[in-house]
Amino acid sequence: MQLFYNPEINEDVNQFSFNREESKHIIKVLRKTKGDYLHITNGKGWLFQAEIELNDIKKCVVNIISKSKQSKRDYSLHLAVAPTKMNDRYEWFLEKATEIGIDSITPIICEHSERKVIKPERFERILQSAMKQSLNCYLPELKETVPFKAYIEQQFKGDLFIAHCEETQRKSLKNELKPKNDVTILIGPEGDFSVKEIEMALDNKFIPVTLGETRLRTETAAIVACHSVAFVNEI
Repeated sequence: MQLFYNPEINEDVNQFSFNREESKHIIKVLRKTKGDYLHITNGKGWLFQAEIELNDIKKCVVNIISKSKQSKRDYSLHLAVAPTKMNDRYEWFLEKATEIGIDSITPIICEHSERKVIKPERFERILQSAMKQSLNCYLPELKETVPFKAYIEQQFKGDLFIAHCEETQRKSLKNELKPKNDVTILIGPEGDFSVKEIEMALDNKFIPVTLGETRLRTETAAIVACHSVAFVNEI
């Protein structure tokens, strides 16, 4: 099944028109024609089966044949991850985390961050592509990039963890995770969180954890954390 994404479609419509760019892609590139079926999601859990009514490259019109809502996981996962020096590594994390299962991501700027500017439009495209590829009807939310101090001072819900490499007392993340609990995990930059940032996190009730015995890159650590949460909930 090929999945299309359009945030404008909702469960109340019986007919939908794609914009010019999408229409051209569907009709000219994919060579879809009148009577062909499409599967569309709005990224909010809804899956629509539609039949092409008008195969115009300027305005492709479809009739909604059926609609259903994908079940949501009984937990939510939020990762706050410092941008990597190389953009493609962060994009790889976004893609794989979406495939595994994640609800939201916040890029956080830390004291040791080597990259402090990101391109949210490109990151959004990565998330959308990964959602479609994995046939997931929920698009992860990419939150605004914020400094670590501003991020850590907000209100949180669920279980809170900070993964760092300092030689202090830390617990194993896999042993701390509990099924069906909302989870927030902080992953630092290549130079790790500063001692001050770790202390701030602990003061805000974050539990210090380790992801294993080896030192991981930022994007690898984020994927390990994401998969650990998914694995614990596969019961």
